[in-house]
Amino acid sequence: MTNGRFGGIVLEQYGVVYFGNDWQAENRTSSHHVAARLALSMPVLYVDSPGLRAPQASGRDLRRAFRKISSALRRPVQIGPNFWRCTVPQLPFRRVPGVETFNRLFSRWAVKRNMRVLGDCRRISWFVVPHPGFLAKKLGEELCVYYCIDDYAAHPGVDTTLIAERDRELTERADLVFVAPPALLEAKRAINPNTRFSPHGVDVALFARAMDPATEIPALARDLPHPVVGYFGSIHEWIDVELIEWLARERPQWTFLLVGHAAINISGLRALPNVVLAGTQPYAELPNWAKAFDVAIIPYRLNRQVANANPLKLREYLATGRPVVSVGNPEIEKFSRWVRIAEGREVFLAELDGALRDDTPQAMAERVDAVAGQSWDNRVAEVLQEVKAALALHSS
Repeated sequence: MTNGRFGGIVLEQYGVVYFGNDWQAENRTSSHHVAARLALSMPVLYVDSPGLRAPQASGRDLRRAFRKISSALRRPVQIGPNFWRCTVPQLPFRRVPGVETFNRLFSRWAVKRNMRVLGDCRRISWFVVPHPGFLAKKLGEELCVYYCIDDYAAHPGVDTTLIAERDRELTERADLVFVAPPALLEAKRAINPNTRFSPHGVDVALFARAMDPATEIPALARDLPHPVVGYFGSIHEWIDVELIEWLARERPQWTFLLVGHAAINISGLRALPNVVLAGTQPYAELPNWAKAFDVAIIPYRLNRQVANANPLKLREYLATGRPVVSVGNPEIEKFSRWVRIAEGREVFLAELDGALRDDTPQAMAERVDAVAGQSWDNRVAEVLQEVKAALALHSS
């Protein structure tokens, strides 16, 4: 990525206040990838934003809430050159009188205090999540960017009305909107004409390690019976665990290797002898696990959230060279030349059979080529050209 000029705009003169997903979350999302690359061009303060879901009484949520609260008043932590992280939690009881006002006032005070690490530079606010959007245009910024990566109001367990309202308000208020899911593009553009399509990227070099003979398969996956049907990513409500259970029972001689945190009850999967649950693994080691896959799957439930999704793992799977079987949605179907798309259990199983039977070195190379030009470096460079143009327009 280059730092050059655009209409007299020099990015090093700006600092970004970036509102994203939890930096310490199990999954590396586009929120993390984009922020890290922005920090190559300008100072970035990454603000961990409170979760979309209301916190539950689970030990995991309570530990997460305690971590955020205890770190709220600390100085930002430097996590890289030009790159700092801070946490600004909010009280979750939004319907209690006075809580919303407190959250707005406290968040603005805390963020502005932490912005001092950016030094004496001009500011850009950058929102990847909508719920802290009430801070847009309240931080002395010259430009406000909304990088929408999901249909947030469709997430399970969220206050649908509140999140939809925050999403719309931020879309209206932002100077520039980027949309990753193609299904949301026209609706966003109707609200804000300064909306651009920006699909996800992929860390091509990282996931290519799955094809490197020197890459070691983790011990848990090293001696599994083949074929291995693999999945990496969180196991949430939008994952069709019943489909995976059915597939595993239909093919007891296969191994189903699932890598990622399980946020829902998966006792049915645990009971199956040919299902291996690897749990949460470091993002940088996912190619090591993928090297054990003979075929990768995207077993989503077909709901509103999935219909509007732009799954990051699709490009990551393709970059490993492994064949992919997936349910369909508008973004996945753009890759139908390289991905087997299945509707229904029987078709999904038949496509797995076909993927294992028909895979060739040429097909592997074609899958990698399909995403070779879609690196995160390229994606963020394209986004920054739009940001520079918008800054030039605002400065004129």
